[in-house]
Amino acid sequence: MIQHSLTVLPPENQSQTMNLGLKNTHVLVTGASGGIGLETVKLYLSLGANVTAHYNSNSKPIQTLQVSFPALQCAQADLSSESAVKSMFDALSGTPFGPVAVVVVNHGIWPPEDVPIVDMAIEQWDHTISANLTSSFLVCREYLRHLRAATESVKDKAAIVLIGSTAGKYGEANHGDYAISKSAMMYGLTMTLKSEIVKIAPKGRVNSIAPGWVSTPMVQEALDDPAVSGPVLAATPLKKLGTPLDVANQIAVLSSSVVSGHVTGQVIFIEGGCVGDL
Repeated sequence: MIQHSLTVLPPENQSQTMNLGLKNTHVLVTGASGGIGLETVKLYLSLGANVTAHYNSNSKPIQTLQVSFPALQCAQADLSSESAVKSMFDALSGTPFGPVAVVVVNHGIWPPEDVPIVDMAIEQWDHTISANLTSSFLVCREYLRHLRAATESVKDKAAIVLIGSTAGKYGEANHGDYAISKSAMMYGLTMTLKSEIVKIAPKGRVNSIAPGWVSTPMVQEALDDPAVSGPVLAATPLKKLGTPLDVANQIAVLSSSVVSGHVTGQVIFIEGGCVGDL
C-alpha cells in the first residue's frame, strides 16, 4: 500500500481532493532507487502520472513497483556522463510516454566522512561536483533540448524541480563540497534556467526544493549519532526530522502547472523552521 497525503480521503469526499493536473504527464525522477526519489515516484504514480524512475546501479526497488504499476518504467544512466544522459533522453522520447514534461533532479551524493576544506583532496572535490552539479546541468540541458521538439501540450506542463539542501544556504562544516554543489544548483542554476526555459516553453517553470535533514538511508548513520541529531533538533522549532513524504508532497505541488503555474525561480525550504545547527 502506498502511503501519501494527497489522495487518502474516503470515497464520499474524493471530490474535495485537489487535482494537480498531473494525470498522464510524463515525469522523470532521477535518483529514484530510494529515500526521497522512491517516495516521489510512488506519489506521482498515485496522482496518475506516467513515471520514468532513473537509477544508476540499484534497480530492485523500482522493479518491485513495476509489478503493480504499468505507468512506471525505469531508465539506467550514469548522469555524470554526457553521452549517457543524451542516450537516456533519446530513448525516453521514443517510449509510449513520449517526451519528458516534468523532470525532478533528485540524484546526488553526500560523502559521509568529515573532511574540512583545508584537508580536502581535489579528487573528492571533483567527484562531488561531477556527481551533484555537472550531472544536474547535463540532465537539465538534455531535457530542454528535447523540449524544443515537444508538442505544445507538453510544453504547457514543462517544469524542472531541482533538489537542493539547506546546506546550500547555510553551508555545512566538513562537507563543503556537498554544500557548494547544492548552493550552485539552488541559486546559479535555478535562477538562470527559469529565465531560459520560457524561450522554449513560455509557461515552463524552474524551482528548487531544499530539504533539511531527512531520514533517508544516505544520512541515517549520521542521524543515529546524537552529536549530529541533537543540535539539529534543538535548532528546529517543529522538533522533528523531515520524512521523504514531506519532501515528495512539495515536489508534486511545485511541479503542478495547475496549482503552481505562476511559481518559478523559487527555493522552497523543507526544514521544520530550522535555520542551521546550534
